[in-house]
Amino acid sequence: MNWNKFFLIWGFAAQAIFAARFIVQWIASEKEKRSVIPMAFWYLSLTGGIMLFIYAVYRKDPVFILGQASGLIVYIRNIVFRLREKKQLKNTEGKKA
Repeated sequence: MNWNKFFLIWGFAAQAIFAARFIVQWIASEKEKRSVIPMAFWYLSLTGGIMLFIYAVYRKDPVFILGQASGLIVYIRNIVFRLREKKQLKNTEGKKA
């Protein structure tokens, strides 16, 4: 297997997934007629970020590695916040019923 070719394709796929998050956010905001960040944005950020991090490690690029690693922390934290909000909302609605 040609690892260089594999990781070149991997890198392009990672970038496409990462870029798709903006399209998802744009569509969601247009539907709502206000700025919205849907969960899909965070999941695409995390997936694309992990893939780009792996690509950066393969390339041995410390700047790229640091940038992607710090982004992953933000994406994971936002997912945790959103899941926690959803759970709290569900518990609040359950107590009202």
